[in-house]
Amino acid sequence: MSKPQPCNPTAEPNKSKTRILVVTPEITYLPHGMGNLAQRMQAKAGGMADVSASLVKALYDQGADVHVAIPNYRKMFDMDMKEIFDGEVKRCVSKVIPEKRIHLAEDRIFYRRSKVYDLAENHNTALAFQREVINNIIPRVQPDLIHCNDWMTGLIPAAAKRLGIPCLFTCHNIHSECLTMAHMEDKGIDAADFWHNLYFTENPENYDEARGTKPVDLLATGIFASDHVNAVSTTFLYEVVEGRHDFVPDAIRYELANKVYAGCASGILNAPDESLKPHSDPYLEHHYTPKTVAKGKALNKALLQEKTGLDVDPDAPILFWPSRLDPMQKGCQLLADIMYQTVSDYSHLGLQIVIVASGSFSQHFHDIIALHDLEGKVAMCGFDESLSRLGYAGSDFMLMPSRFEPCGLPQMVAPKYGCIPIVHDTGGIHDTIHHLHYDGKLGNGFRFGHYSADGLRWAIDEAIKFYQWEPTVKNKTIRRIMKESEDVFNHSTTAAAYIERYEQILGRDVVNTSHSG
Repeated sequence: MSKPQPCNPTAEPNKSKTRILVVTPEITYLPHGMGNLAQRMQAKAGGMADVSASLVKALYDQGADVHVAIPNYRKMFDMDMKEIFDGEVKRCVSKVIPEKRIHLAEDRIFYRRSKVYDLAENHNTALAFQREVINNIIPRVQPDLIHCNDWMTGLIPAAAKRLGIPCLFTCHNIHSECLTMAHMEDKGIDAADFWHNLYFTENPENYDEARGTKPVDLLATGIFASDHVNAVSTTFLYEVVEGRHDFVPDAIRYELANKVYAGCASGILNAPDESLKPHSDPYLEHHYTPKTVAKGKALNKALLQEKTGLDVDPDAPILFWPSRLDPMQKGCQLLADIMYQTVSDYSHLGLQIVIVASGSFSQHFHDIIALHDLEGKVAMCGFDESLSRLGYAGSDFMLMPSRFEPCGLPQMVAPKYGCIPIVHDTGGIHDTIHHLHYDGKLGNGFRFGHYSADGLRWAIDEAIKFYQWEPTVKNKTIRRIMKESEDVFNHSTTAAAYIERYEQILGRDVVNTSHSG
């Protein structure tokens, strides 16, 4: 078990730039300039991995002195042999850049993991990661600011506060775990040093009384102890604070509300992966731009129909479902309720639906297709990255009737491909999709307010009306939406927002404008 280390005597004594340490349990890639290991770093369970990767890259590209702390998932990084790993690390220290910026938390619990989260080991994994960050990585890096992500990093702002290091805490979702200080200390975290910065589920009388009996909420602690907290959309933040979602624990709602009322909370939208662009998408055979959207989407539509078993019909409007089939959040039961009737009502247009997603609800769609003999009109396919990209490129509309959405990415991806979103007005969707105006000059999708099958059907009806617009006007509108989406939904915008928060917290510049890459 590791012991706390003193500040690294070899660290640069005079840092020319503000040093940011991003602490994340997930990441998909790192910039090439961050060392020879950078492109081998991939540990993903959800959207946080993509967001962490894109943020670090954008910060690095804009000249920020950014460092990353992540568990050493050797199996996921394809680094099973310690000798290979050690050699790579030593070579990356000074070959490309003057200092190591990738800091791997070391513990046996990480080494053989094949996935980021494991219900049986989540507590111990989170504690091992935070132990290494608190005891070793923070003293070595000496950051000016730490950026933490979700409950698995929730203790770090509490420990950093004792050291006088400010923290930004990002809530990608509202899941949390509760542990006692005795459990933390058994895993090597000296909670006695910062116990008064922790959020207890019951009021503690003193350290000794609370140590083994009063659980600590890790997500609430991260929110409570941080200097600023951000959700991944402004609307979802206020929905939580206003109590609109009954599944949000009171502790999380209260602490977020305290930050909002203190002026220390905000929303920063995520952005889609940079490869999600129809003119260069590596998964597409037929690329296109806003200027060539009509031809490009026609070619991709034919290929999508062929690959999914739909009737090949160039004139058929296609509705595409890309989100996981989770009835608690994603609204797939709304589509199930109206699927047959909608396909039947628009049979004269040859309406088609393609679902490229996995989840607990998938069998229901298979049953509906079989019951109503919808083969050729509706395709139910398990998630596949290549097919999902083709879905965006070959479909006319994207379905996303989520009950709630902290941020969401499909509604930002789809319009880049000229695939117009049909969405429920909630959370991050509200902040990114605006209902299309009657003349097509404003708006980028079809948004319904009442969460019901009837609400979704109304939005689909509005979309089909648009599909039947005069082609020149319709294509002009699609081109506008594609261009605007590319300008707004990108990592530079997201990184700029985070840099602004860093500078707000620190009261000084973070990016060296003379940085040359």
